[in-house]
Amino acid sequence: MEIIEKISYFVLPCVVIFVGFIIFFGKRDYFSSFSSGAWNGAKASVKLLPTMCALIVGVSMFTASGASDFFTKLLSPVFDFIGVPSEIFSLILTRPISGSASLATFKEILDACGADSFAGLCASVIMASSDTVIYVICVYFSTSNIKKTRHAMPIALFVSFFCVILSCIVTRIIFE
Repeated sequence: MEIIEKISYFVLPCVVIFVGFIIFFGKRDYFSSFSSGAWNGAKASVKLLPTMCALIVGVSMFTASGASDFFTKLLSPVFDFIGVPSEIFSLILTRPISGSASLATFKEILDACGADSFAGLCASVIMASSDTVIYVICVYFSTSNIKKTRHAMPIALFVSFFCVILSCIVTRIIFE
């Protein structure tokens, strides 16, 4: 293990030196390619700013209004019947919307239920096998100027819901 740790100290400097040699001795103008790529990335970031602001405000309003707690109480009997623990319902609501909110919710679930509990294991599998659907759709569609997104959101949310159900089934089969 010590040898791997010592080797890992030299990996990043070696990569930087290797890239420096390629840039210095290369036949193409790599710096102008880097500059144009950085410029395009900066333009995309500026273009995403309104979408990100709207998304952050929406997530904050959703959690501050108590809608998350309301939906948790309303739908917990349905999820208990399906086999999804009601303790992870707040994660199910926040995961498609916000990565940071779902990470905080995930931490709360692990603190309340424990990492080895069924709810903790289900939450871990959900966090590993799903993504922030609304964020991804907003970012990718706004940067690529796609206007016809009518079916993307319902399909993505259905896949996210299917991921939750399948995660709980797989967790029950493997760990119980």
